[in-house]
Amino acid sequence: MTHATAQALPVSYPPFMMIARSRQGVPRVEVDQVAELVGLTDKEMAPILNMSERNMHRLKDEDRLARDSSERLLLLTNLLRHALDVFDGDAETVASWLRTPIRELAQQAPIQLLDTTTGFGLVDDVLGRIEHGIVG
Repeated sequence: MTHATAQALPVSYPPFMMIARSRQGVPRVEVDQVAELVGLTDKEMAPILNMSERNMHRLKDEDRLARDSSERLLLLTNLLRHALDVFDGDAETVASWLRTPIRELAQQAPIQLLDTTTGFGLVDDVLGRIEHGIVG
């Protein structure tokens, strides 16, 4: 399975850019682009975006996501950028890490927590600790 590397990932979005893009609505096509970076499935993406798979599939590529879903997609983009930086651009390692239960996350896989904005923060904190060599 071949995945994109960190170079193909969109830039990390600073807070005010995230707000502006969320308010505009991110085009549906970006969901697939972000998911492909580490091989996330539609079944995994739907709860992250706070929508059903069925509703996600109904959207055309040019349709814009709602504000909440747009913000979550941008949060995921930033999180994947961070993860790819931490794991030296290895998308397969990031994909595996996202799906592996971690003691610091109460034995939950990071991807399981990405259905809440608090979960995004917790997962990003763990990446920060890995990045700085702090073992949990």
